Amino acid sequence: MPATRTNILAALGPVLIASLLALSAGVASAEDTVTLPLTIKDHQFEPAEVHAPAGKPIALQVKNLGATAAEFESSVLHIEKVVAAGAETLIHVRPLEPGRYKFFDDFHRATEGFLVVP
Repeated sequence: MPATRTNILAALGPVLIASLLALSAGVASAEDTVTLPLTIKDHQFEPAEVHAPAGKPIALQVKNLGATAAEFESSVLHIEKVVAAGAETLIHVRPLEPGRYKFFDDFHRATEGFLVVP
């Protein structure tokens, strides 16, 4: 039996609906994202501790005000991101359970901070 336009549309209908639902879910979670500013200057994070609500996606807006590159890293969050001197980047973090999550500058290990989820 040859494929007709009606048969093709009927077959694609569920796929299209699932795709639209997935896209709308992505938009809703993007609107729920909590953005937290964080700077690196003189080998220190400012603030040294940032707070975010549990269960919400997080975006860390990291700005390196230093004269050298920094590597934002967190073993527990599975993040590694080099931030050039004078540059800014956005680091996306999945929704987290309550806890205290350490991050550090892998190029300067004494530079550390915490993401706290109450």
